[in-house]
Amino acid sequence: MRAFVITVLLASPALASECPEAPDHSVRLAELVEEVRDAKNEMYAAPLNTQMWELWTDAPDARAQELLDRGMRQREGADYLGARDTLDELVAYCPEFAEGYNQRAFASFLRRDFDAALHDLNRALDIVPNHVAALSGKGLTLMGLGRAEEAQDALRGALALNP
Repeated sequence: MRAFVITVLLASPALASECPEAPDHSVRLAELVEEVRDAKNEMYAAPLNTQMWELWTDAPDARAQELLDRGMRQREGADYLGARDTLDELVAYCPEFAEGYNQRAFASFLRRDFDAALHDLNRALDIVPNHVAALSGKGLTLMGLGRAEEAQDALRGALALNP
């Protein structure tokens, strides 16, 4: 029995390999937050927001990137359960990659599973505290839960980072 368990553990791709550390974009993200705060208007802010998304969605390795991209495509195609399954796999593989949680939260939000979304958004924000999209999503999720005062605090926080 013991040999069987060891064989199963070693054969499992999720357990046999470890996700590398996510790229550290914290310095550039902090710079982009400052730049977007100083942007004259939305036209100047738009490319900065695009750059933020490029950093947030920069996965630790090719496997994580494929899972993230597939999960996002499924969500965009309204396959929310499929997206959840794919993003579950990503989060299991790369538990320190914030965007896995943020995207899984989005899929949960679209399914109106606000409790699951809030849990994932909190985890994403633990990893990347200035993740404006996760903070905005948290505000909308709290609204969905009927927690208006907390929602306003989260949305004010997001606006402070990205007016």
